[in-house]
Amino acid sequence: MNGEQQAAGWEHAPAAEENEIQHSLFGEILDWMLAPLLLLWPMSIAITYLVAKSIANQPFDHALEDTVTVLTQQVREVAGAIPRLPGPARDILRADDVDNIYYQVSSPSGAHVDGDRDLPPPPRQDPELQDIRAGAVLFRNTTLHGTPIRIAWTWVNLEEDKAQPPRLALVQVGETLEKRAKLANEIIKGVILPQFIILPIVLALVWFALSRGLLPLRELQERIRARPSDDLSPIPPRQVPEEITPLVKSLNEMLERLKLSIDSQKRFIADAAHQMKTPLAGMRTQSELALRQTDQAEVHRSLEQLAKSSEAATRLVNQLLALARAENQPQAGTAMEALELGEVARNTVHDWVQASFNYGIDLGYEPPPEDVPISGNAMMLREMLSNLIDNALRYTPRGSAVTVRVRRTGRHALLEVEDNGPGIPAAERGHVFERFYRILGSNTEGSGLGLPIVREVAQQHEAEVDLFANPRTTDPKYPGCLFRVTFPLRVPDTPPEEEEVPHFG
Repeated sequence: MNGEQQAAGWEHAPAAEENEIQHSLFGEILDWMLAPLLLLWPMSIAITYLVAKSIANQPFDHALEDTVTVLTQQVREVAGAIPRLPGPARDILRADDVDNIYYQVSSPSGAHVDGDRDLPPPPRQDPELQDIRAGAVLFRNTTLHGTPIRIAWTWVNLEEDKAQPPRLALVQVGETLEKRAKLANEIIKGVILPQFIILPIVLALVWFALSRGLLPLRELQERIRARPSDDLSPIPPRQVPEEITPLVKSLNEMLERLKLSIDSQKRFIADAAHQMKTPLAGMRTQSELALRQTDQAEVHRSLEQLAKSSEAATRLVNQLLALARAENQPQAGTAMEALELGEVARNTVHDWVQASFNYGIDLGYEPPPEDVPISGNAMMLREMLSNLIDNALRYTPRGSAVTVRVRRTGRHALLEVEDNGPGIPAAERGHVFERFYRILGSNTEGSGLGLPIVREVAQQHEAEVDLFANPRTTDPKYPGCLFRVTFPLRVPDTPPEEEEVPHFG
């Protein structure tokens, strides 16, 4: 198959397993074209042979029929007996330099009158059929002395009075099959020999046609191979045959997805590098300042600032890792498992209780009245909820409350985080889930990665994230926020009528 693969100019992807066989498109098409041809060719020869024999029989059968007809004209009853054929008639019957000619004349009683006694009689028939077939020439194949012969025979009615019952004499003329076989062989040679000349030409034309037909694949391969490594532009579909246009379209879609992924990674790296400059520059500045200070109090303040910058850098790195982990979850192939959303939320809230004391905020949890089963990854869900709680604690003023709530409605599971902070204007809500996006005028420190992590984790769990103003807050200065993540329930044991999930402005 190596030569066929080179002629096709098409390379397949390497086999995933050692025992996987690599197929050649050129060879497979050639097999499907030549295998039927090679199978049909012997059948064609057999059919040609049968047709040739039929064609060869026709003229010789006509000659036999004419001989029998002439011979019947010589059969007459004279004085109650049938005389033998005259000598010239017998000489004419024997005049054949290729085949042996046999003839026989029998009386109505079956007695031999003239000709070859060994010529087998025709099959016994109904007398009524004999009467009907009198004068009709029939043919049959038989053997004489182990040699196949062809016999033409007929019945001759010797009764001149048609009103009387017929008296039928038998006339048979047979010949060997030499001339017939010779003519059939000549016909077969005339038909088969040109096929031996045409067949190699057909094979060469098929090979050439396949090579030309698969040439666009080789040209497409060369164009793709000649591309720079960073060229992800789509392949023009007009430059390829119609049959592989769907393949090119699929390849273009993959290139588009790859381009979006690479562009996203480039932006992520650029944004991450930019965001890391601030804490790292602050740490360097504070460390240099501490080295120049001689007053222990000033050194202590510089070290405190250095610790805060280090904490901010650590948090930024952790969030970058969490975001990368969430984005690559489909490639990681982490299996989803059966979880109880209320238990995941309760454990996560418990981890943030001490942090809420430091912020001076009342962190509460409202458990669901029943189990809320979902399919998910516990680590990723805890990361998502932690970012929602952290975001709420940072933006909610001291003395306020943050509430985490889990409930189910219809076929959905709801996870809500509610705060009494300054809220997010409606015009900004579509942007807060973008990476490193910060609302202008916000004095709270943050990396702008918490909500993008929430969105990525939700997408991995086929969930939706919605953002509303807190419907339970009446203070216009602090309208608060309500983040709601809607998951599909794991089991369809819900009532037929679903409760509509309320939406807030």
